[in-house]
Order: sequence, then structure tokens, then C-alpha cells
Amino acid sequence: MKIVESVRIAIRALLANKLRAILTMLGIIIGVGAVITLMSAGTAVQKYVTDQFQSIGSNLLFVVPGNFSSQRGGASAASTGGKPLTNGDAAALADPLQAPDIAAVAPELTGGAMVTFGRENGTYSVSGVTPNYTTVRSSEVAIGRFIDQSDESAGSRVAVLGPDVVTDLFPNNALPIGETVRINDTGFRVIGVMKSRGGSSFGSEDKVVYVPLSTAQTRLFSARDSGGDYRLTVVYASAISQDRMAAAQAEIRQILRQRHKIQPQDKSDFTVISQQDILNSAGSVLGALTVFLGAIAAISLLVGGIGIMNIMLVSVTERTREIGLRKAVGARRRDILLQFLVESVVLAVIGGGVGIMLGAGGSKLVGLLAPDIQPGLSFQAVVLATGFSAAVGLFFGIYPATRAASLNPIEALRYE
Repeated sequence: MKIVESVRIAIRALLANKLRAILTMLGIIIGVGAVITLMSAGTAVQKYVTDQFQSIGSNLLFVVPGNFSSQRGGASAASTGGKPLTNGDAAALADPLQAPDIAAVAPELTGGAMVTFGRENGTYSVSGVTPNYTTVRSSEVAIGRFIDQSDESAGSRVAVLGPDVVTDLFPNNALPIGETVRINDTGFRVIGVMKSRGGSSFGSEDKVVYVPLSTAQTRLFSARDSGGDYRLTVVYASAISQDRMAAAQAEIRQILRQRHKIQPQDKSDFTVISQQDILNSAGSVLGALTVFLGAIAAISLLVGGIGIMNIMLVSVTERTREIGLRKAVGARRRDILLQFLVESVVLAVIGGGVGIMLGAGGSKLVGLLAPDIQPGLSFQAVVLATGFSAAVGLFFGIYPATRAASLNPIEALRYE
């Protein structure tokens, strides 16, 4: 019953000075609200980034030319020496006898080009791809069709446009199937429009023009290696299952090292990156950023705690005679200590409760301002904020409570 009675006395003391109590709680309210808002937004951003990477393909592996290795200080460097990726490399990776854990391979050659239709024009990313691209990258056609094997074999001048390209070049025609656009002054017939996928860490996929890989290599970005084979920008490979991702990576490394004649003691002149590698890196960065922002917001809690200590010291001074009277009628040192500790904790917890509501409102506001991310008020954030605010009240209430408990009852009764 001592705790209940102490809480009752604490609430009565706070109500006797409402404005002072509200101003004291303001630091806790702002601190808890800011911490919850930023933590919720950080968690939502992490989920959004994860969903974006998972949407680019299933069990996806990226094979890019150059060896990317971590250097001292966290920097990354690429060794661009050695052979580039070629059509022959992609064909070898697609061979089920050499790479049984790879389900499909999609080579890509990318470059920038001027795309025009009538008076409209713009510079866009043009990707030469094969029919496997939509399967490996989990992309879909909204209108028309995608590039098929006959287009690839014949080197046809056909193009599939991203939705933003259609909006820019065909402002009055949302169905440009059959129209002819010019890519670097070469005519291409539009056969399809891709579904919108939005932006990602790889740029906006809605601003890309897709053409057959053979056409891109012979008509747009002709580039061969020293052996006469056509070069590639990247090779996408899809593993047969999530469990076989590591095996698929090992097969890719073995095949390409053999084809590029790399000695066992030498580093590879290519890099194999998995979705999980990218997610882990992005998660680490975003997690550290969330903690950093939360730590900055927690400074408000420190300021609020100092405010609680200040007001509690004032309260001890104002209630010196009350403390002396309580001691004179038998109150022990620990009773006085408990009373003022409970009062500071109640002050902090009430402020924390209001801060939680403020944080919930802040999370909803973030969701309205950034519709792509949807922050939510998590149970962990509420528990953390409540526990932390109580800890702040307890910590900053110890000194005032100890000071009150150590007062001499005779001197306290004589205090004016």
C-alpha cells in the first residue's frame, strides 16, 4: 500500500502546480515523441528498402565485371583489369551441365541514348536484353508484348518502353504500340509498355527502353572484347531456390574463373553479388542511421530529466516544513525517499504517455508526407519509451529524494 499511497500523494502534489508540472514534462514529451517517430520511420524505411530489393527478382544474383573489395576505412575499390563479361560467359552460365543450380540467366548491355518521337525527345537508359529478362527480374508487360526469341535471333529493331518514357514521348497517346521511335537516329518499332516499378537503388526502371540484346550490340553500343565476342554490362542469374544461392554463386565463380583463365592465387576479375548481400549492407547502414537519429532525439529526454531534477529540488525546498512534520510524526527516511522518487517517476511516466501519443501522431504524419513508407507504432517502441522515461524519472529523482530524506526534522520544522 505504500507505493499506492505514494502515487496518490505524488499526483496530488502535481495537480497543485499544474502549469509547472506540464512545463516540466514538456522535455520528456518531446523526447519520447521524437524517439518513437524516428524509430518508426527508420523501421518503415528498412522494410521499404527490403521490399524494393526483393521486387527486382527472385533468388537473384548479379555478375558484374571488376573485382570489388573492401579497403581500409570502409571504402570500396574496383579492379577493372582482366576480361569483361561477354555473351560466351552468359551462355556458359546458362548451361545446366556446368551450373545445375542456376535456373535462368539474363545478360544485359546498358547505355545512354537519345530517344525521339516527333518533336518529343529525351536521353534515357537503353538496355539490350534477352527474353529471359522478365523471368529473372520479375518484371511484367502492361501493354503489348516483350522481346521474344525471334526478335533476338533476327536482331529486330523493336523496343519495349518504360511507362515514364511513354509519358514523356507520347503525352497524348498512352497506347503507342506500333509507333516508331528513333534511338540514336535508328528507327525502332514499339511493341510493348512495361508495368510501373518505380525507382530503386539502381535508378528508375520506369525510364528504361528495352531492345533485343543482339540489336543493342550490333546497332547501338557495338563493343567487342579482344577475342571478338560482344561485351555485357551485367549478367543476372536466378538460382533454383533460396537454399541453393551459395551453390549457384560458387558455380558462377568456378565457370568464369576457368573461362577467364584466372590462376588460383589471383583475384577474380568479376564480382558476384546476391540480393542478401545488398540487403545486409543496406540494413546495416539504415539501422545505424536509425540508431543515430534516435540518439539525437534522446537528447530531449536528457534535457527533460534535468528539468525534472530541477523542479524536484524546488519541490523539496518548498515542502521542507511538510517533510519535517512527517518525520516528527514517525515517517522514516526511506518513506520520504520513496515519496519523492515516486513523484519524479510519475512525472516522467505521464510525460512519456503523452509523448507516445505524440509519437503515434508523428508516425502517421510521416506516412502522409511519404506514402511509399508506412510507419507504424510498434509495441517494442512503446515499451522502450515507457521504460526509458521511467528510468529518466528515477535517475534524476534520486538526488532530490535523497536530499529530502536527509533533512533534519527539527531544522525542517523551523524552516521559513
